[in-house]
Amino acid sequence: MALFRVGIIGCGRPWRSEGATGFGMSHAHALGYKASPDAEIVALADINLENARAFQEQHGGERIYTDYREMLEKEALDIVSISTWPHLHAEMVIAAAEAGVKAIHCEKPMAPTYGESRRMVEVCERHGVQLTFNHQRRFGEPYRKAKELLKSGAIGTLERMEATCPNLFDWGTHWFDMLFFYNDETPVEWVIGQVDTRDSREIFGVKVEGQGLSYFKAQNGVFGQLITGHDTNGLTNRLVGSEGLIEVGHSQEVPLRYFNPESRGWQPVPVSEGLHGQEFVQRGVLDLIDALKTGREPELSARRALRATELIFATYESSRRRGRVDLPLTIDDSPLQAMLAAQQA
Repeated sequence: MALFRVGIIGCGRPWRSEGATGFGMSHAHALGYKASPDAEIVALADINLENARAFQEQHGGERIYTDYREMLEKEALDIVSISTWPHLHAEMVIAAAEAGVKAIHCEKPMAPTYGESRRMVEVCERHGVQLTFNHQRRFGEPYRKAKELLKSGAIGTLERMEATCPNLFDWGTHWFDMLFFYNDETPVEWVIGQVDTRDSREIFGVKVEGQGLSYFKAQNGVFGQLITGHDTNGLTNRLVGSEGLIEVGHSQEVPLRYFNPESRGWQPVPVSEGLHGQEFVQRGVLDLIDALKTGREPELSARRALRATELIFATYESSRRRGRVDLPLTIDDSPLQAMLAAQQA
């Protein structure tokens, strides 16, 4: 008999399958639970019965509910995975915590506002619930080897980190999280940034900027920069040291490379994986199960996720204030959504 009873909230169709409206991340979560001898998927909740039945056929789960609150009330669950759109995360996480589960694993981004993001963490801490968010790239080989290179002294002392992606909210949450990962989770002192709302679009029900720039300083003196926009293809992460550079995502053919005085040019680093993969998600699930068993902090902890989320909303706030924002951030809303609403008024 498995140690942990698992419930899934949100059983969307697999990515790129017929009728899919997202990435179907619950399927990747399920593969992680199925790979663990300590977990068993026992119940599913989805407003779309067809999706839930298809999920059940593929991954198991004895009972299906159209009301996730009913599932929480009846199933005595230990772990709940939440794979829904961001505007539903806070109410579902809080309901699961109050229902007495031991752990919650939720998709990113955390929530459409900073207040909701912070409240999820506070409620789970109050109830003693382990809360994690799926910043799965922490488990990808190219990213981990980049950190190993950095720690080995291959580029000297880390001075600056750079990243590019389409937007601050949906993709940017990954890169802010990875910049913390490279820099040993060092807290950030301040953020200054700007966003442009031309060409803004909606992702999973949340409006994002057309272009953006976030610049920040960590407490150890390392600077970080994230540039966003539709045309920011190519390089994803760059680590700038006193004696060289590390690049993650130069190309699909060369996911990881470095340059220093001894390398005589760019040197590719052999890796067995690319920049993306469902196996990263599975490793995150296995890690949270191990953390729950041992009492340690999981790699994808809510504490870490909230720091990345703080940088998203601090950048929006800097644009709203037209000035630097010193952390910790104390706002509850989303400055970007407020600015977009003011434009339409």
